[in-house]
Amino acid sequence: NYRVTFWWRDPQGNETHSPIRRVWVYITGVTDHHQNAQPQTMARIAGTDVWRWSTALSANWRGSYCFIPTERDDVFAAFAPGETPDRNALREGWRQLLPQAIADPLNSQSWRGGRGHAVSALEMPDAPRQPGWDRPETPYSPPLMMQWHSERLGNSRRVWILTTGDEAPEERPLAILLDGQFWAENMPVWPAFASLTHQRLLPGAVYLLIDAIDTHHRSQELTCNADFWLAVQQELLPQVRAVTPFSDDAGRTVVAGQSFGGLSALYAGLNWPTRFGCVLSQSGSFWWPHRITPPEGEVITRLKTGALCARGLRIVLEAGVREPIVFQANQALYAQLNTSQQSIFWRQVDGGHDALCWRGGLTQGLMLLWQPLIDTL
Repeated sequence: NYRVTFWWRDPQGNETHSPIRRVWVYITGVTDHHQNAQPQTMARIAGTDVWRWSTALSANWRGSYCFIPTERDDVFAAFAPGETPDRNALREGWRQLLPQAIADPLNSQSWRGGRGHAVSALEMPDAPRQPGWDRPETPYSPPLMMQWHSERLGNSRRVWILTTGDEAPEERPLAILLDGQFWAENMPVWPAFASLTHQRLLPGAVYLLIDAIDTHHRSQELTCNADFWLAVQQELLPQVRAVTPFSDDAGRTVVAGQSFGGLSALYAGLNWPTRFGCVLSQSGSFWWPHRITPPEGEVITRLKTGALCARGLRIVLEAGVREPIVFQANQALYAQLNTSQQSIFWRQVDGGHDALCWRGGLTQGLMLLWQPLIDTL
């Protein structure tokens, strides 16, 4: 393990001049709400503008973090030292604080996280390689952005279409990425796809990124919603085909998603296996619809009863050991999937519910699922 120290300088000066009373440290998979542990705050070095906090991290850890300076001293005041805090109270406290979060001013690797607040990256020396993400300067053809007006869903949203490679356009594989706005704007995936395609580690393909619109629509549409996937098949895919051709072969079609998106990706494959034959699920919310322990959600139950069958699908399942409920639910799902005949690849990462981990798993998962195509390049 490594001892890691985080530092922050109070722009308003020392304790005499500054109203800042706490600087909370929110590290995904270490001090976040998934841990059900006491919130951690930096300590000010007396008489200075310097705050610091230390922890131990394994050599292969990777994760995002942010600081939350606040004048309030009461958010977690009800938590007694040494006691396990109430999970709901913990979530509510962080919900109040996270809008004030800032990235580490001394860290150039920063972006806006999925919840809308600023975060920074920390990667330990032996963190797993993330294919394609090590070449951010790779040139790429810009994606096409268009509006999808859905009659079935009664809403409109942005979608992005990226086409790589120009050989046999009718046979190009298709990858559908949920939470498309994140991968298009917050953590743009274009250079990584371009780099891996250039290195012949990914085939020429069509990538379709679908905006989630907002939190409300996301929680409605990405939680086992048949209407969403019928709209994608009946409305969106024909519109995309009018722009650029791609293969109808389910074995060449990947649905990729994270959290609720991971749940939705598997739901699509289980219910329409002749259209969506490959599933890439990262930190899938397979506890849904009940946050209980041990977590066993609707999809797992329906697989157990035989109402759903995964036979014939190729599935990449990934979860972080530092997101306990999600990890346990994914382990239960993996055990259940192993009882039927299909290709399943399980990957556990030393990380939390974190896009910094997901980005490497996304490119690695596509390489794995499209390996039969890559072998022919």
